[in-house]
Amino acid sequence: MYHLFLEIARELNAIGITPLLMGSVGLEVRTECSWQARDLDIHVPSDPRGWEAPDEERIYRFDELNVIMEKLGYHLVDRHEHEFQKDGCSVEFGGLDSLPSFAGVALEDLEEVEDEGVHYYLPSLEQYLKIYQASSKDSYRADNNNRKDFAKIDYLKQILGK
Repeated sequence: MYHLFLEIARELNAIGITPLLMGSVGLEVRTECSWQARDLDIHVPSDPRGWEAPDEERIYRFDELNVIMEKLGYHLVDRHEHEFQKDGCSVEFGGLDSLPSFAGVALEDLEEVEDEGVHYYLPSLEQYLKIYQASSKDSYRADNNNRKDFAKIDYLKQILGK
């Protein structure tokens, strides 16, 4: 999955966007442990209101992003979730600028990583803990991903000595 992220991020970099790698794939990069990632979660510049913003306004430059994804062979399957699919792989775009209000993670504190000439942001272990703790309180995730989120929270607390 990580190689798919790099392919997408390279295209985003080409139009001046440095994405944030979230979710299990990002946590795998950070921890070097497998989290059985089933999709890609990529955050890009957005309306800071997050889910409060209308779908068509939430992700900035979505038209350009859509063109990139189509060029890479993905097709839009859910406009509300900004989700694309290709060959059974799901890629969801979230809002980077809602991270401070959602999880208390300041954007300027995110680490910028470079791999194979691709630039992206990756949360630290401490930031991942804040993100997963905030996510675990979300009603949708509580119904669908809580068991996995709590396993990640427990793991992060253990390695961070909390």
